[in-house]
Amino acid sequence: MDSKDRDIIAALQADGRMSNQDLSERVNLSPSPCLRRLRALEDEGVIRGYTAIVDEEIYGLPVTAFVRVRIQVHAQESVNAFEDAIRAMDSVLDCYVMTGDADYLLRVLVSSLRDYERFVREKLHKVPGVASIDTSFAYGQIKKSNVFPPMS
Repeated sequence: MDSKDRDIIAALQADGRMSNQDLSERVNLSPSPCLRRLRALEDEGVIRGYTAIVDEEIYGLPVTAFVRVRIQVHAQESVNAFEDAIRAMDSVLDCYVMTGDADYLLRVLVSSLRDYERFVREKLHKVPGVASIDTSFAYGQIKKSNVFPPMS
């Protein structure tokens, strides 16, 4: 991947609906080579898809919880079972394997605190092997970006 490919990615991260003509002008390439590069980035899995960015609050999911989870046993079978269970939970938008005190960090979106309680009691507590759950609620957002920083 070269700087022109990164320019294409940055332009699409800022506006994924732009036409190939607009994209080629933005990255200073003619349309045919620009489209070839774009298709190659898609075929190689660098660009995995396109999506709409939706306001969580307007959509009806105003509560963001960051949930730190520790598991009891780190044997592969237990890890796989936990991760499979998390993948099946629609309220979990992101799940990261962590260093430090927690094994996992989840980003969970729910409609209310009562909905979060239901999520914990009916979903997360039922996952075998969970040792502890620690939650922080976001009460504001300073920055959220879908655009990668430039490469130095």
